[in-house]
Amino acid sequence: MTIKHTLLLLILFMLSCGKKKTSQPSNFISIEGTWKLISATTIKEDSIIPSDLSNKSVIKIINASHFAFLNHDLNQGKDSLSFFASGGGKYKLKDNKYTEFLEYCNFRNWEGNIFEFTVEIHGDTLIQRGFEKVQDAGTDHEIIETYLRTN
Repeated sequence: MTIKHTLLLLILFMLSCGKKKTSQPSNFISIEGTWKLISATTIKEDSIIPSDLSNKSVIKIINASHFAFLNHDLNQGKDSLSFFASGGGKYKLKDNKYTEFLEYCNFRNWEGNIFEFTVEIHGDTLIQRGFEKVQDAGTDHEIIETYLRTN
C-alpha cells in the first residue's frame, strides 16, 4: 500500500469517528431554548379566563434536562398588582407529552408537584396545554399557554 492510500484510509477513518447522529426525524424542532409567554388562558369548570399579560413579563427556559420559569410585573413592585413567581426542576419529553417535576418554587406549597402537558411547536411558537392541580394551594384548572422563542 502506498503512502497516498494509507493517508486516504486514515482520513476516512478519522471522519467516521465524528459525532453520533441522533435518531430525531428531519422535521424535529427542539423544545430547548428561551420562551416568552405571549398568551395564557385558564379554564376552570365552565369558565374560560384569559390572562392579562400587559403588565407582566414571563419567560420559560428549557435546557436538555431542566426547565425554569420567571414571572414578574413591569411596575417594578410599585403597586398592589406587583407579582413575582419563579420555579423550576427536571422535565421529561416523549413525543408531545411534556411533564414538569417542580422541584423549586417561591410558592413552596407548589414544590414536589408533577404537571403533565401536551406541547406543540409551530415554527417559533410553543403551545403548552395541561392541568395544574395543587391541593395545598386550592388550585385545580386547565391552562393553555403560548410562548414565542426568543434569541
